[in-house]
Amino acid sequence: MANLFQQLTRFLPAPLRNRYFLALVLFFGYMIFFDRHDLLTQIRLQGMVNKLENDKLYYHDKIEGAEREKVDMEVNKERFARERYFMQRADEDVFIIVEEEEQ
Repeated sequence: MANLFQQLTRFLPAPLRNRYFLALVLFFGYMIFFDRHDLLTQIRLQGMVNKLENDKLYYHDKIEGAEREKVDMEVNKERFARERYFMQRADEDVFIIVEEEEQ
């Protein structure tokens, strides 16, 4: 049996017969596929980080828009109420023109 093993190892290239090389291959294989912080987990986590950063930018823009709207409302309350909530004075008529989207 030992003779058969020696014959098989003779056909392998030199790096595959080196036990240190085999230990490194097994170590990296374990680290890439089986470790708690394996490659697939790292890819999934990076995707989640990218999604959260995009969400952060989206909400930051929404907050800036809301702050601009707040300042505009504080400066001109009457115009804001008329445009947003169609409020009117007692002696006024309000005409609302709705523009339909073209398809």
